[in-house]
Amino acid sequence: MAQHHIIIGGGPVATNAIETIREFEANGSQITLICDEPAHSRMALPYWLADQIPREHTYTADDDFYQRLNVETRIPERVQSIDPGASTVQLAGGDALQFDNLLIATGSSPLSPPIPGLDLPGVQSLWSLADTESLLNEANSLKKPRVLMVGAGFIGFIMLNAMYKRGWQLTVVEREAHVLPRMLNASAAGLVKSWLAAKGVGLHSGTTVSSISQGDGSSKVVELESGEKIEADVVIVATGILPNVGLLDGSGITTDEGIVVNDLMQTNFPNIYAGGDVAQGPVLHSDQTAMHPIQPTAVDHGRIAGANMAGHEVHYPGSLLMNVLDVCGLQCASFGEWSDSSAEAITISNAGGYVYRDMLWRDDEMIGAIFIGRAGDLGMLTDVGMVKGILQTGTRFGEWKAHVKENPFDIRRPYTALKVAQQLAGTTLLGRAAKPRQYRFGGHEATVPPNPSHKVYVSTK
Repeated sequence: MAQHHIIIGGGPVATNAIETIREFEANGSQITLICDEPAHSRMALPYWLADQIPREHTYTADDDFYQRLNVETRIPERVQSIDPGASTVQLAGGDALQFDNLLIATGSSPLSPPIPGLDLPGVQSLWSLADTESLLNEANSLKKPRVLMVGAGFIGFIMLNAMYKRGWQLTVVEREAHVLPRMLNASAAGLVKSWLAAKGVGLHSGTTVSSISQGDGSSKVVELESGEKIEADVVIVATGILPNVGLLDGSGITTDEGIVVNDLMQTNFPNIYAGGDVAQGPVLHSDQTAMHPIQPTAVDHGRIAGANMAGHEVHYPGSLLMNVLDVCGLQCASFGEWSDSSAEAITISNAGGYVYRDMLWRDDEMIGAIFIGRAGDLGMLTDVGMVKGILQTGTRFGEWKAHVKENPFDIRRPYTALKVAQQLAGTTLLGRAAKPRQYRFGGHEATVPPNPSHKVYVSTK
């Protein structure tokens, strides 16, 4: 009898799991996808917000995709509870569905801090399709919207960059001492602060919002703990996220910060899997588990879970903590154990040129790094990608560490000499070559051929 796989959620975990199940299964199975939103990429929302793509280009699946892969969709619907003993999920609408395997990919939701005035019109989060549409509708009637963002973390700054491209007037309030506290150290964040000032973005760090009140017309008045008041047309609340684990109440599925999973992406129930923002899973080169709510980890989780649900045993080596961000034209990246204060650091800082790199070491192994630079400086170099590959492979530098100390801008030579590229080329997540995603908007294939410089990297030979 064909197995029934149920997947809760419509993000990258879900779509990659679906394709992987269909790639690996020996016999045809039934797949049911349950989600309260259309399948889409949250990381594409800033491009819609910046007016670089239409809303539809954020979607990652459509009816044709589901039909081709024989997926039954329950959209928009929501799972209310899970009963692992009976292997059933209870939908909010009343239906109960039985499963052989279940994948929980419910993602996360924005935090709502206890600030008076959060319920006012024009005060919102910026997390979902509906949130993005609401902001765009609010801004349509304004020539140059004044937007105040509460929170200066990674997710907030992705959206801040999109609004900067629109030419909106921007102000940021961050309770921590510096911006991007879970991505950059204080020195690196100092460069970001001065860059924002030069770009006309207001920044108030080390302070909190006491209240939000209605101002004249549709404007809002944001009062800081210092008593300072700032007027804004729209207030965006971006103070963090929490995993969506409410449907697990009473289920017996083990949670810590998120749903605890092993290297098969299994929970404490072997036929129930979890992945993405909701999952606390293996960490690369570590015996610890952690939550890494980023797109690359979600994709990996979905592929690993999908392969195992299809009966093809695959073990996940673990995720690498990484964040890459454009802050109004200033490129920022951090990888691995970038905040380890006990590690040996090789640091270069040129505040006037907005150049910063901090490489952290344990003996002759690089364990983390931070990079800051203008788009033309950092984006045109391959150092960031090379360092990522070095961390992924856990390559030890040996005598090449002394070279990096003397030449901190030369990662290319040790990367080449230590054959990091060969190590990366010889590894696969699922034991076979990766395949491109099957979904294409409107069924269109890419029409732009690779130029000669890039052809070697995308050749199928």
